[in-house]
Amino acid sequence: MTSTIEPTILSYLQDLEGAVANLADTWRPDDPQYRADIYRQTMTSLSYSYFMFFHADAEHPDWAPLWNPVYTLQPNPDDIYVQSPIRGDLTYRVSGNRGTCKILSFTSQAKLSGTYDEIPVPGGHNEADCSDLGLELGEDFEVIFSAERPAGYTGRWAPIDPIATGMFLRYRSYDWANEIDPVLSIECLDKVGPKPRLAPDEILRRIQEMAKFPARKTKQYFKMQNGVKERVGFNVFEPIRMPGALVKQTYWPACFQLEDDEALIIETEIPEGAPYWNVQLNDPYFNALEYVYRLSSTNGAMATLSSDGKFRAVIALTDPGVPNWLDPAGYNEGGIYGRWYDCDSEPLPTLTRVKLADLRDHLPDDTPVVSPEQRAEELRVRVRACQRRRRW
Repeated sequence: MTSTIEPTILSYLQDLEGAVANLADTWRPDDPQYRADIYRQTMTSLSYSYFMFFHADAEHPDWAPLWNPVYTLQPNPDDIYVQSPIRGDLTYRVSGNRGTCKILSFTSQAKLSGTYDEIPVPGGHNEADCSDLGLELGEDFEVIFSAERPAGYTGRWAPIDPIATGMFLRYRSYDWANEIDPVLSIECLDKVGPKPRLAPDEILRRIQEMAKFPARKTKQYFKMQNGVKERVGFNVFEPIRMPGALVKQTYWPACFQLEDDEALIIETEIPEGAPYWNVQLNDPYFNALEYVYRLSSTNGAMATLSSDGKFRAVIALTDPGVPNWLDPAGYNEGGIYGRWYDCDSEPLPTLTRVKLADLRDHLPDDTPVVSPEQRAEELRVRVRACQRRRRW
């Protein structure tokens, strides 16, 4: 037991200032709005970090919400994320119902982001999705996860690395209103004792880890976003395969910038074989923009294609009255992330910056008009559909 405990909890939260110090790595470190946004971002990450460090442990696993509940650094709006601590020398059973979401994927890693100062090497990364595991829509199932297949076991099995400490799941939906998310449990099959009461020293250690979490996250993700801007500048897409991300997925990020009276047109071919694709807008600090009450993302099921088969979306601060408006929620600059998942080709989209008043001169002649009433209904449908998914 610890000999003394400080009289104020703030003594254990000093490392929160590390996240604020990372303001120096943003695009406008002297802008008061940027500083306020970083304060908010620090609080969102801190609020999430309780789940990471206190909710469960590897011997007593349990799903906790991951990025989606508090927008901790760029969740995909189509994904519901959950995570649990695991240990690579233990055996786990995940069971329940697969649901009918577009994709269910399992990823295990040596460390989950925000829990380390430097990226672990090797990464201890393993992943499997519903097609890899043969999980049918709506099916009840169980999968054993362990470093080695249990002797004599013939059921569904997937490997985890011996150095793994965390597993996270994506429930990826195309049709938010009608697809059903999975209902799953995770159990440790090894003999373990009861879940213990935490000693004071351990509680204080975990609180200090919580305080470090926001700075660790921003250090990692600011670097990723800045890298895109440094390599290709604004309003240019760059195809990326990310270490530790889904091996079947290619990202096409960009950093966007526009004036109030301008629009950005995203244009791309769509692969013939495209099980899943989407595009979303982020703020300048790598957080997903508000996606319940703003049309800041779309996907292959939601999007309207032009008569020539291409996808065209328009980023503009005010409604441009065309299909596939991506609303930047008051931001004149920020990030774009698109994804091709398991597609048979990976075209690189283009971005064209135009005056909003001249927008239709740069779109096909038969581009439909979207009325204010139609837009309001589109948003109402989105709000209802998103709220009915369990995001925490």
